[in-house]
Amino acid sequence: MNIIDLFNLSLIGRHDKAAIDFQGESLTFGELDMRSNQMANWLQSKGFVTGDRLCLYLENCIEFIDLYLACLKLGVIVVPVNILYREREITHIVNDAKPKAIVAAEAIPNVATWLVQSMVTEARSMDKHFKKVLNHGDTPAAIIYTSGTTGTSKGAVLTHNNFIANAINLNTCWKITEDDRLLLGLPLFHVHGLANGMHCAFVAGSHIQLLPRFEHQKLKAIFEAYRPTLFYGVPTLYVRLLEQTKADAQKMGSSVRLFVSGSAPLPPQVMDDFKDKFGHVILERYGMTETLMNISNPYVGERRAGTVGFPLPGTSVKIVTSEGKEAGVDEEGEIHIKGPNVFSQYWNRPDATESAFENGYFKTGDMAVVSDDGYYTLRGRKSELIISGGFNIYPREIEEFLMELDEIKEAAVVGVPDPIRGELPIAFVVPHGELDMEQLTEKCKAALASFKVPRKFIVMDSLPRTALGKVQKHLLKK
Repeated sequence: MNIIDLFNLSLIGRHDKAAIDFQGESLTFGELDMRSNQMANWLQSKGFVTGDRLCLYLENCIEFIDLYLACLKLGVIVVPVNILYREREITHIVNDAKPKAIVAAEAIPNVATWLVQSMVTEARSMDKHFKKVLNHGDTPAAIIYTSGTTGTSKGAVLTHNNFIANAINLNTCWKITEDDRLLLGLPLFHVHGLANGMHCAFVAGSHIQLLPRFEHQKLKAIFEAYRPTLFYGVPTLYVRLLEQTKADAQKMGSSVRLFVSGSAPLPPQVMDDFKDKFGHVILERYGMTETLMNISNPYVGERRAGTVGFPLPGTSVKIVTSEGKEAGVDEEGEIHIKGPNVFSQYWNRPDATESAFENGYFKTGDMAVVSDDGYYTLRGRKSELIISGGFNIYPREIEEFLMELDEIKEAAVVGVPDPIRGELPIAFVVPHGELDMEQLTEKCKAALASFKVPRKFIVMDSLPRTALGKVQKHLLKK
């Protein structure tokens, strides 16, 4: 079985049910099936076969979905490219993945580009039926490049089975059904929007209102018109939603049964403020490009602020200390993961693949602790650990404290070299207004160990982030 066989529960089984709305265009599942059949036949006529790669450099649109489904039907490996990437970054992916073509809305400088509208026009003349190509669960479905926040991005090869395991888990654990209505503005080039959003909806038969992107200023009107039951966002978006009045927030949240946050840590203060304004407890979960979803707070039960919950079904999780031993309760270490959700390899990087695994477990690079009742709490990236005078400092702890202060809107902490202590913590902050630096320092001294107090506060208008909201700390360090 491959992921298309699961999608067929809706593409064929719910043929006449409304599937998706996008900028005034509404399509049924049957229409999506037909359009993707035509596109698959068109790609096949151009010589595409199982194992070939096709890059998609597209903003959220119906054509992205046409091409994506067509590739899955053919066994062609989809390579989604971050729409914010520019020539240098695109060239790296093209040189690495070696696709047969890259599809875009407009020509990309110095990159051979197929224009999507021309393809769609030509595909309309193709047969509306497609002869099934046999592919199994271990067939690669996509190569998704890591965000590259710490260096050159690597292509994680995700199989049909990876996507199947993810969809079944989330649809079961989050009770996603054909009655749900998903407001989806997360980019489809990322696993958050693609695997958690689109895949789960297609398997369950849920309806999707697809947006080109999230524009927080327009969300109030969209919520009230569409009345979604599901909403997935990143922490920065939830911070923006808190700008709504309480009355508007209550109205926006009246139809929603589940708000989910991921792709970056959700500050507990944001979770508390959101509950107060919207009347909903956000469900925070933990996933990665390489593993899709690993750990989730429960749908039924306590969604504990600051934690990411419990391992999902079939996913084995252990915390390994710096000495290589499995950690005990509240003992810090690196998260290692094994399960059907874990990627098969880094594309053309056997060295990186080998070093990423240990005893069959993927080494995530994320530090965490687990409580005596099984809730996992992330401590930050292993690579972000600041060692100052022999003391370990995890930036997230300082960032969460700063975000609790009324005067701070956003915060990021990095370590800078120091000849005496090795490293010192520096805080980059986005304030709500004017900052009293002396007062800010005193508040930190009162709440944090002396070695954790930032030695400097640098005020910024905004923090550099990836398209999914992760702070690009390597840029701050520069």
